Amino acid sequence: MRSVREVMDSKNMVVFGASQDPFKPGAMLLDTLRQTGFKGQVAGINPRGGEMHGYPLYKSLDDVPFDVGVASMLIPPKAVPAALLDCARKGVRGVVISSEGFAESGEEGRAIQDEVRRILRENDIRGFGPNTLGLVNTETGLLTSYFANQNMVSPGAFGFASQSGIFVGALLQYMSSFPVYRLSKGLGLGNKVDVDESDALEYFLQDEQTRVIGLYLEDVRDGRRFLEQARRAARKKPVLLLKGGRTEAGSLATASHTASLAVNDAVFDGALRQAGVLRVKNVDQLLGDVMAFQWAPLPKGDRIALVTFSGAQAIMSIDQAMEEGLSVASFQPETLDRLSEVISTFPKRKNPVDIYPDMNVHGFEKTYTEIINALLDDDGVHGIFLISFAMFDPNMLRPLVEIIKARANKPVFFSLLGTAEGMAAAWDFLMSEQIPIYRFPEFAVQAFAHMWRFARSINQAG
Repeated sequence: MRSVREVMDSKNMVVFGASQDPFKPGAMLLDTLRQTGFKGQVAGINPRGGEMHGYPLYKSLDDVPFDVGVASMLIPPKAVPAALLDCARKGVRGVVISSEGFAESGEEGRAIQDEVRRILRENDIRGFGPNTLGLVNTETGLLTSYFANQNMVSPGAFGFASQSGIFVGALLQYMSSFPVYRLSKGLGLGNKVDVDESDALEYFLQDEQTRVIGLYLEDVRDGRRFLEQARRAARKKPVLLLKGGRTEAGSLATASHTASLAVNDAVFDGALRQAGVLRVKNVDQLLGDVMAFQWAPLPKGDRIALVTFSGAQAIMSIDQAMEEGLSVASFQPETLDRLSEVISTFPKRKNPVDIYPDMNVHGFEKTYTEIINALLDDDGVHGIFLISFAMFDPNMLRPLVEIIKARANKPVFFSLLGTAEGMAAAWDFLMSEQIPIYRFPEFAVQAFAHMWRFARSINQAG
C-alpha cells in the first residue's frame, strides 16, 4: 500500500467538478490554488472543456498531459466510482473525495462508499474522505480545500488531522491568523474510507516539519492499531486529541455526521492515557496546548509557582492544579530572602506570591523582575504563572519578556485580565515575542499539566 507521504508530496493535481461557475466548489478551489501560489501543474476536469482562473479544463482525465499525484473530487457520489477508475488508469496516487452523501446518508450512500473502498484497494490509490475538505501541505503549497487562504499555506509546525470538514476549515482559517497555530500539514479524514487516524499519526511522526500533533475524532476505526501508532508518536511528539461524541447525546449525533460508531468514553480515555495521548476538552485547550509546546521549554517537574494580584485567581488556579495532579512549590529559603526585597510581609512571599500592595511601593518593573529572577533560580519551581492586569501599554511587559527569553529554563506563562483593549494589546505583544499568554490562569495550568505529562512519558521511555 502506498504511503500517505507519497500523496502529500504530490507536485501535480487535478480537480474533478471544475465548474466555470465561480461560486461552485470546483471553481473556488482553482481560484484558491491560484491565489495561494501552488507551483505544481493543475488542471480541471469538466465535460465541456475550457479554462477557469487560468487553469485548463479537460474533458476527461485521459486528456491531461502530465502525471497526476492527487485528484480532488468535488462531484456527486454516484459519479465518484467511475472517476476513480479513470484515476486508476492514469496512475493517480491519491484522491480527496469532498462530496457528502455517502455512508452517513443511508444505505444507498453506504453502498457507494463500499464500492469506492474496493476500487481504492484494488488499484493501490490512497483515499481521503468522503465528506472532507482534504489536504494542506505548507512545504509545497499543495491544498485541496476551497476554504483555504494564504495564511493557511504559511508554514508552521502543527500537524492536524480531522474527521470534520467545514468546522475544521473555519477553525484553520482562525488558527492560521496566528503564526503559533499555523499548520505543517493538514489531513482531512472525513468518513475514513481509506486513510484514517492511524495513518495520520504514522505520517506526522515521520514528518520533520511537524513538532506538535493534533487530532479531531468522533470515532476510531481500528482501536488496536490506533493505540499502537499513538504510543509510538507520543514518545517523540505531543499528541493532542479533541474528541466529539463524549456524551451519549453527542455520540448519537456523530452517527449522522460521519457515520461514526460510538465507543465507551471512559474506556477510551483510559486507553489514551496509557498510550501517552493528551486529551483536550475543547478548542481553547487545544490552542493553549499548541502554544505551550511550541513556545516554552518542557518542565522538569510538577511544582508550580504563582505570582498574582488576585487571591481569587490564585485559588482557582491552585484548584485546577490539584485536579491536574500538580503540586504547589515550597520556596527555598534563599528564594524567600530575595522576595523580601520587594514583598514586605512574609505571608505574601509564600506561594502564591501576592504583589499587592507592595507593587505600589517598588513599581511594576522592579517588583516583577526581582520575583521572576528569584523563581527562575529556584530549582524547586518547575513552572511560573504570572497573573496580572492587562496594561494599555504592553511595553511595560518588555523587561519581563527580556528576562524570560534570556534566562527561562522552565515554562513561564502570562494571564492578564482587564479591558478588552488592554488584553488585546498585551496579547498581541506577547504573541509577537513568542511568550505563552492565556485569558485565564486555569487554562495555563492545564497546558502546563499536559507538558509535564509529556515530559514524564518521554523520560520514562528513555
